[in-house]
Amino acid sequence: MSDTDYSLAELCIAAGAECFRDEGEVMITVIGLVPRIAGSIAKASFNPGLMMTDGEYFLVSEPVPVGPRDGYEPKKEGIMNYERVFDIVSRGQRHCFVGPVQIDRFGQMNISVIGDYAAPKASLLGARGYPGNSINNRNSMFVPSHTTRAFVEGEVDMVCSAGYNPERYPDGKVGKYVDLRRIVTNLCVMDFGGKDNAIRVISLHPGVSFEEVQDNTGFELERIDGLAETTAPTAEQLALIAKFDPHNQRATVFRGNPPGRRAS
Repeated sequence: MSDTDYSLAELCIAAGAECFRDEGEVMITVIGLVPRIAGSIAKASFNPGLMMTDGEYFLVSEPVPVGPRDGYEPKKEGIMNYERVFDIVSRGQRHCFVGPVQIDRFGQMNISVIGDYAAPKASLLGARGYPGNSINNRNSMFVPSHTTRAFVEGEVDMVCSAGYNPERYPDGKVGKYVDLRRIVTNLCVMDFGGKDNAIRVISLHPGVSFEEVQDNTGFELERIDGLAETTAPTAEQLALIAKFDPHNQRATVFRGNPPGRRAS
């Protein structure tokens, strides 16, 4: 496979799947196209123990393809009603892969408003399930446009989720049940493995420099030693991506559907 045989969206999907590699048997909540396909190829390849639903009521043994089903029948293997969902959530056996609009250096996310809450420049979704999702559950994030507007200086405009900001806790100690994992963007992959859970870059997409990532981030980033390129999707992964996105909706994630490796 050559470097031009995969798109940036497919690179992000494969990188996102890695969020679930060592999870074992947990329920995953995957919001958005890239997280959804990423979870699907993780379950269909290296982690079949992941619990996914048909988006309605049933657990499925095979991820349901995105888009029109064209006669596809979900392979049901059990129920996942609200009672079971909340039981799993309360026991911390879930990993959410979501798409916040803003993230700050503490990993706090915002999907509610842009600007001052009393007079916002834009009203978005509201906090939705983010507060509960970020307590006693793992969280990973996908941000399609890595800019200083998304990775903000200071705190996000509205804190919708628990993060690693000690000032947000009554005793000044970050809750032990906060568990933020990875951030996948159009430029790189990051985690929270820096000093005091600081965000650090763990891989750069082909053709991207650390300096470019830093210039598009509103706070100082750390980087791992030996920082390397994000691993390209394998032929098997590309086949699975096509299987679970049969209508090629992934081509709409980034304008112009750019290749995974930038032209030099």
